[in-house]
Amino acid sequence: MSVEIENESGIDAPLAEIMQLADFALAKMHIDPRADLEILLVNELVMEQYHLDWLQESGSTDVLSQPIDGLRPGKPNAITPAGHLGLIVLCPQVAARQAKERGHAELHEVLILIAHSILHLLGFDHADKEEEREMFALQEEIVEHYMQGRENR
Repeated sequence: MSVEIENESGIDAPLAEIMQLADFALAKMHIDPRADLEILLVNELVMEQYHLDWLQESGSTDVLSQPIDGLRPGKPNAITPAGHLGLIVLCPQVAARQAKERGHAELHEVLILIAHSILHLLGFDHADKEEEREMFALQEEIVEHYMQGRENR
């Protein structure tokens, strides 16, 4: 998997964990290992501009996803062909605040946001209750399985 990550946020971030979770999630979703994914970490001011440009909404947000090639999940016997999955823009400062509000570690929040964004790039959404239930359960499963594997290393 070609995961490119750049940290322009101005703070330390768990870049290796983000990359490993992305690799894990894409493998779990049966995406060709030659697929590309870009992840950009930015500060709140830059995130606010992305939020305005992409969604015409003011204020900063935690994470945004911009699909490129419209890849969809594959199956164990039918891996999705290689392509450019898209761009994830994450704001670690917002993630840190959310982690504190939700009572869990910052790493957990960042991994949830990356898994959430990867699912968006693969066509998942949470516009209605059924979609939300499916997407949120899948992102939790991805992070939980990743963390279990991490603990066994």
